[in-house]
Amino acid sequence: MTRMSPQQEWWTTAEIAASGLPDLPNTRQGVDAMVERLGWRSHPTFARRRSGRGGGWEYCWKLFPSRAQAALLKSGAETAVTPAPLDRGAAWTWYDALPQAVKDKAQSRLAVIRRVEELSGATTKFLAVEFVAAQEKIAPRTVWNWFEAIEGVDVSDRLPYLAPRHRSVARKAPKAEADPQFFSWLKADFLRLERPSFASCYDRVVGLCRARGVQFLSSRTARRWIEANIPRVTQVLAREGERGLAKCFPPQIRDRSTLTALEAVNADCHKIDVFVQWPGFEKPVRPQIAAFQDLYSNKFLAYRVDLDPNKVAVMAAWGELVETYGIPRHCLFDNGMEFANKWMTGGTKTRFRFTVRDDDALGVLPQMGVQVHWATPAHGQAKPIERAFRDWCDRVAKHPAFAGAYVGNRPDAKPENYMSRAIPLAEFLEILDQQIAAHNARPGRLTGNARGRSFDETFAESYATAPIRKATPEQHRLWLMGQEVRKLDRSHGQLTLHKNSYWADWMNEYAGQSVLARFNPENLHEGLYVYSLAGEYLGYAECREKVGFFDMVGAKMHAKAERARKKAEKELLRATREISVDQYAAELAQMPRPETPLMEAKVVEMAPVRHRDALIAPRMPVPDIDPAVEQRRAAMVLNFRPAEPELPAETPKDRFRRAIDIETRSAAGERIGEAEADWLSRYQTTPEYSARKAILDDFGRDSFTG
Repeated sequence: MTRMSPQQEWWTTAEIAASGLPDLPNTRQGVDAMVERLGWRSHPTFARRRSGRGGGWEYCWKLFPSRAQAALLKSGAETAVTPAPLDRGAAWTWYDALPQAVKDKAQSRLAVIRRVEELSGATTKFLAVEFVAAQEKIAPRTVWNWFEAIEGVDVSDRLPYLAPRHRSVARKAPKAEADPQFFSWLKADFLRLERPSFASCYDRVVGLCRARGVQFLSSRTARRWIEANIPRVTQVLAREGERGLAKCFPPQIRDRSTLTALEAVNADCHKIDVFVQWPGFEKPVRPQIAAFQDLYSNKFLAYRVDLDPNKVAVMAAWGELVETYGIPRHCLFDNGMEFANKWMTGGTKTRFRFTVRDDDALGVLPQMGVQVHWATPAHGQAKPIERAFRDWCDRVAKHPAFAGAYVGNRPDAKPENYMSRAIPLAEFLEILDQQIAAHNARPGRLTGNARGRSFDETFAESYATAPIRKATPEQHRLWLMGQEVRKLDRSHGQLTLHKNSYWADWMNEYAGQSVLARFNPENLHEGLYVYSLAGEYLGYAECREKVGFFDMVGAKMHAKAERARKKAEKELLRATREISVDQYAAELAQMPRPETPLMEAKVVEMAPVRHRDALIAPRMPVPDIDPAVEQRRAAMVLNFRPAEPELPAETPKDRFRRAIDIETRSAAGERIGEAEADWLSRYQTTPEYSARKAILDDFGRDSFTG
């Protein structure tokens, strides 16, 4: 009978790391981390103290992953042993890992055994085996072999021992061998975030192996080796990163039945898939909706629509929520700047945005006693409101009133009537308000708290009995105002905010101090309320210089448009310059230098002919010369200047040096005479200059020294 337990049942961490079994770490540190993560030492049966020197812990092989257990059974199946007391747990573990087709064979064999035993009560066992074997068209010897396999086994444990044993015996066919370097190269190429195909990785590695003389496997064998030796989760982490790894584990299920209405809310912004004609904009836009949702009932409590996510819209939606329903106790945000800003959440230590300083003024939510919770960034499952936004994509964006204005949920999913219409803002807001009300009132909700009711009914039932906190008149001022910390002028105490100046006579007493300014972000000229950093109200200051934009949103949009223009120009330059100058210079440096042949002039200008004296010159009359007269004439000639020395003849090398000197002075910006420029332009057209210029380029100035 095939052995159903491995030869070694208890393993130390060092032995586990050195075993090379699948799905087990190959280092002691990795094994220790796995033992601690899975809590092996707390198992009462399969973990024990190691006896002998060194101590430590030993772990039973039954704690190993299923693939590691199967590999141990395969390695131990090569040695056949006589029937021995079997470990029923190991037998069932091995049976559970078998394919269904093999399990079906074991069940059919068990049915044959039962029929034989039923007939044995009326006749002999020998005749029962002969009769059943004839009906099933199998050999009687086969049935007797099945009885031998279950000898001494409890009736309830027969099924694993009747399964075909060919899967527990190691294959005798030799395995293909390859150089370890081949596997290293294959893993390095395949396990990358770029997610290359296995075929391309294999082709590159094979080309490298052939160049280096390294033995490699066939493509299908290499693929099977990857699947057998690298766990799927490891492959996902290497090729898809941490986001892909998170998908390998089921999301956490949170129970919201213990909450009450308005006890906790969550908020986010959603960019609607509808083109809207916004006042003041020539082209249609896709507005952003900042919404708050109750976590207990999933009801939308408040929302605001704006061009982009901003703290002004979020603050207005928060004010509507508090005025209409009350103050929540908990609020779940993501790390968007419209939420994680100092206006709303200043003083929260776990904020993901902006620098957290000790002198930061408390935001609106901490001052109202709201505990802020931050969702995991870029993780939509952490915010239940994302599920409701998915309904908006169907019931709001695709509403019949918005036909022709739907933009599609992806760039490659645009409808054929894309951008054929834009919805006026007033009409869009009316339809949006209707659909949000219908979303809250729709019955038949299957959430744990709704149980077939609508979100409105679920919220109303709990809201009627839950303790609700209402805002005081002083708290109303908090969300209606923006806040920023500013330092007063050291001379007269004037405060400057967004290019507007605010001052009152009492501010001289606090000159040079840092204060907290609260203001209406939609109208900066209304003045502001000044508080100390400790929250004490100091007084009201009027706006003295109305030089800024009329609202903060306009100032933000202007700055955003300017940044967008700069970014667009930079991207255009980057797209235009496909390669850098350094790369281009490197490409040019690798080009072979062409050999420049001596140029031969196609048009030759004939030099002027010098006429020699005739062999027989005509006789001319010669005047008579009186020596005395000539002597007196010579005495009258005065030597006013010395005779000019005769210049030596100019060689070709001198002419070329002269040309190079003129070119050098011209390149340096020195003044060149007109005569020199004319001579240089004529000389540069001669073959003499072309030939010597080529020699200079090839061999440098040393070729003309001496």
